[in-house]
Amino acid sequence: MKRTYTILLCLCFFALQNATAQDAKMKTHIDGLLKKMTVGEKIGQLNLVVSGWVPTGTTVSQDTEEKITSGKVGGMFGYYDPVRMKAIQQIAVEKSRLKIPLFFGLDVIHGHRTIFPIPLGMSATWDMALVEKSARIAAQEATAEGLNWTFSPMVDIARDPRWGRISEGGGEDPYLGSQIARALVHGYQGDDLSKNNSLMACVKHYALYGGAEAGRDYNTVDMSRSSMYNYYLPPYKAAVEAGVGSVMTSFNVVDEVPATANRWLMTDLLRNQWGFKGFVVTDYTAINEMTSHGLGDLQTVSALALKAGVDMDMVGEGFLTTLKKSLDEKKITMADIDLACRRILEAKWKMGLFDDPYRRLDPSRPAKEIMTPENRKAAREIASHSFVLLKNDNQILPLAKAGKTVAFVGPFADNHRDMLGTWVIGGEWEKSVSVMEGVKNVAPQLATLFAKGSNITDDTAFIHRLNFFGQKMVTLDAISPETLLRNALETAARADAIVAVLGESQSMSGESSSRTDIGIPDSQRKLLEELVKTGKPVVLVLFTGRPLTLEWEQQHCAAILNVWAPGTEAGNAIADVLFGDVNPSGKLTATFPRSVGQIPLYYNHKPTGRPYNGSYQTKFSSNYLDSPNEELYPFGYGIGYSPFVYEEMKLSSAKLSGNGSLTASIKVSNTGKYAGEEVVQLYIGDPVASISRPVKELKGFQKIILKAGESKLVTFNITTNDLKFYDNSLKYDWEAGEFRISIGGNSRDVKVGTVVWEKNLKP
Repeated sequence: MKRTYTILLCLCFFALQNATAQDAKMKTHIDGLLKKMTVGEKIGQLNLVVSGWVPTGTTVSQDTEEKITSGKVGGMFGYYDPVRMKAIQQIAVEKSRLKIPLFFGLDVIHGHRTIFPIPLGMSATWDMALVEKSARIAAQEATAEGLNWTFSPMVDIARDPRWGRISEGGGEDPYLGSQIARALVHGYQGDDLSKNNSLMACVKHYALYGGAEAGRDYNTVDMSRSSMYNYYLPPYKAAVEAGVGSVMTSFNVVDEVPATANRWLMTDLLRNQWGFKGFVVTDYTAINEMTSHGLGDLQTVSALALKAGVDMDMVGEGFLTTLKKSLDEKKITMADIDLACRRILEAKWKMGLFDDPYRRLDPSRPAKEIMTPENRKAAREIASHSFVLLKNDNQILPLAKAGKTVAFVGPFADNHRDMLGTWVIGGEWEKSVSVMEGVKNVAPQLATLFAKGSNITDDTAFIHRLNFFGQKMVTLDAISPETLLRNALETAARADAIVAVLGESQSMSGESSSRTDIGIPDSQRKLLEELVKTGKPVVLVLFTGRPLTLEWEQQHCAAILNVWAPGTEAGNAIADVLFGDVNPSGKLTATFPRSVGQIPLYYNHKPTGRPYNGSYQTKFSSNYLDSPNEELYPFGYGIGYSPFVYEEMKLSSAKLSGNGSLTASIKVSNTGKYAGEEVVQLYIGDPVASISRPVKELKGFQKIILKAGESKLVTFNITTNDLKFYDNSLKYDWEAGEFRISIGGNSRDVKVGTVVWEKNLKP
């Protein structure tokens, strides 16, 4: 043991020495480069341009190759073709004066070519190994096509499902969101940014972007510092602690100041308090848009952004066109420009671009590394683990693979495009597996029928908005809605059971896709109502990028399987679950409301002085006149084909003091016929504190696998670190008193115990 310890110490020492030597070498190289660079070339490194891909704003970069030649570009995004990108890199390293390489970025959000479930669906796995695996495969594929930078992970906490970008994050909880942030950063970047399969991550949108008022994208955000620190900031901080290489600013204001000009956010908190060592890039034209926020003209806001700690300007070219003038007018200093330029050059050094600018531009890699059978197998496994079974009356699921006739009805049943979901720049929807194809692959002996039944929506104005930039993402069928419905009912009449495959299209969620009505579109709802009227059991397979209002569906469908947008292997994964080859184990990471009127609705809410008592007919309490307060499906909810029974929780002590630890144990049993996975969740409540605290907060979880009839004792070790929070003075500590410990299969259905935890008493 002693010898092993000595060896480990030696290895750590040599690793530290090597890192120190590399840092010194990097500093020497960049110091020399900065001395050679003109002011224009330094500013050029701060300029990020877009080319080769549809933008996410109204501005497109112009004269890109000429700017690269003259040293006015630091990086580019939009391409993912190693041959084309190598030619562009050659311009930078062969034609520009100082031969500084570019880096190439892209929105690789939930897979590059092989597409995994949307991030909200991925989070429903509660499986960090699978989350990290998806990012590692994405990095392998993206770097095979020349990329070295991804604008991911998006870790914005979101409590309003009207916001379209809730689909891109990990849901409403800061603890789970932090675990996901770490897993994604590790998956993308690996253990060495200079490796040819390492993809530098960019955590976004810093900060608070998911708190937009009214769920409307790009809208105002307003909250207290304690809310920021306790609920919204932790996932960004976790990404920084995981070593994320870059950070992207958000569009919203923070403390009334746009994030992109907020020095407290970009420098005081991010760098000075958290120790971030990478560089900060704006979101698309975020500097330019600060003029609309009322902060001044382009020169003014560009100077504000640089002084705040922003290093790179995405597409807007405010830095490129105004910083020299601001320098001459002494509104900024040469030191400001040098610092931002140094951070960009350091990132390029760490990515190995000075050593070999072509290391990720090998045209032989795509054929060997893109969409491999292994990658598609992983996509199928991960997708099936993301599905959340919301209802299963009379164990209608899983379906038998033969002996019955099943009608698959709905606009998503034989659909390829909408399998991938939002933000799939490199994804090829033509290569996705449809639900019908998956059913035939998994249950070839089953007698199946198909009918489209309805359009995704019949609203032509809505269709026009969904088909942004002229894309034909949602269309009207040549057959009339009435005929589609009649054909579906005739098909259903010949079946023993009906699987209705309905929900949101690819473009109904994501950026700039907020909705005030988050129910299933009317055309599909009408189809579902008519299918239910047949009296035959209806299984709803639900595609969605957000929590939907499903109160009617919950009351009338025999089963509901929420599959999000599952990705390339959608159909196969859905069939795996429908026919029982995989027992669904997903758990919700965002609360599903009964109606839009309840929003925002989230599990870790504060108590009120006039609490709701379970009756919405009680006057002078915090309730509605027309609806219960309770959510339809709580955070952490999801059932499987076998029930899991929780016995009473046992605490190792009823009273503790100081820095001791508490053990909370609970026996969980699989009482069904199928082996399955269960996410056992630990929540802690702090009912008496110096500030009002949430009714409960997620503090741990374990995913266990139990065979039919098997039981397991699940144990959580709780320390005072799990009790800490930020008070109004932003002091991070725990306070003595009573704590409520809860364990269960979701945030609502838990076993509860209490412990009194005191500070150490002075003698």
